[in-house]
Amino acid sequence: MTLRLASIVRKEFIQILRDPRTLIMTLIIPIMQLFLLGYAATTDIKNIPIAVWDQSRSPQSRALLDAFRSANYFTIAYEVGSQQDIQTLIEDGRVRAALIIPPDYSLRLAEGDAQVSVILDGSDATSGSTALSASQLIGQSYSTKIMTETASRLGRGSGITPPIQFLTQVWYNPDLASAYFMIPGVIGMILYVITTMLTATTIVRERERGTIEQLIVTPIRSWELVVGKVLPYVVLGFFDTFEVLILGHWWFGVPVRGSLALVLESSGLLLLSSLGIGLFASTIANTQQEAMLVVWMTLLPSIFLSGFFFPLEAMPPFLQAVAYMIPLRYYLIIIRSLLIKGVGLAAIQTEFMTLAVFGLVIMGAAAVRFRKRLD
Repeated sequence: MTLRLASIVRKEFIQILRDPRTLIMTLIIPIMQLFLLGYAATTDIKNIPIAVWDQSRSPQSRALLDAFRSANYFTIAYEVGSQQDIQTLIEDGRVRAALIIPPDYSLRLAEGDAQVSVILDGSDATSGSTALSASQLIGQSYSTKIMTETASRLGRGSGITPPIQFLTQVWYNPDLASAYFMIPGVIGMILYVITTMLTATTIVRERERGTIEQLIVTPIRSWELVVGKVLPYVVLGFFDTFEVLILGHWWFGVPVRGSLALVLESSGLLLLSSLGIGLFASTIANTQQEAMLVVWMTLLPSIFLSGFFFPLEAMPPFLQAVAYMIPLRYYLIIIRSLLIKGVGLAAIQTEFMTLAVFGLVIMGAAAVRFRKRLD
């Protein structure tokens, strides 16, 4: 019995070693999960980019800005001269918050009733909540510091009111509802994951069953075969987009403030990338199991580094750099900006063009390799 069991175990190990690609991918995926979960799975957001409109330009206003810098929660990325500049920067996604210091700040501070406005981008509920809490904490800490200095100068220990009031405004999502952030992301995730997996496994299934050879010997051209295989999944992808969009708006109350035409166009560009990845995986894999492993090698970074679950600002710099190579990252920025902020093409043109380039390159390379595999 022991010899028979040992023979079976030996046979299985031989089978595993005969398929080195599957073995390598099986060993690499846990390492990818370890590093992605270890570094990317965090909500400890720091260095949130903000814009500052300092109308006072006084030593007192500069001291307030120093308090924001020293807290490490914010990075002053832009100094602007109007609220329109602030709106443009927030719509483009270049800043998550804005600090407005009024012209009479130093005078009102001396009188003990200064007011400072903080505008927050609520389209990202996680970053918005962190920015809201951090700004309130910095405001309270700075006010307490000034109160202590004033009390020491006047020789009193109580009876002094806080000299600064921080007035916060949350744009696009005043309640910071997480559904506003997650539902648009679900659209991108469904488009990306389902179409990639279905495309890869369906073509490999044809090869496993031997029906792909029957298609090759027919008068069908190679490009017709490629288009015919992926077109049904384009239709399914758009159907899923409308399905999640309608249910998210009707059930969860997620707004649809932007152009539906832009939503469809950007979804089509994402489908180019996802279908291209599926086609490419089908040219590498010989079995459905191999195809699934190849797809998961690309899906894991996309899920964790696209900004779907965790804000990119919370990740280490090297993972933020890797995120620029992920098409889903750009789509999530586009879909959230369209649905929640209601922006136009001008605000998302960089992400839109980048997604188009990714889609054309990936689909083109995959189609060429797929045709060569057929030949």
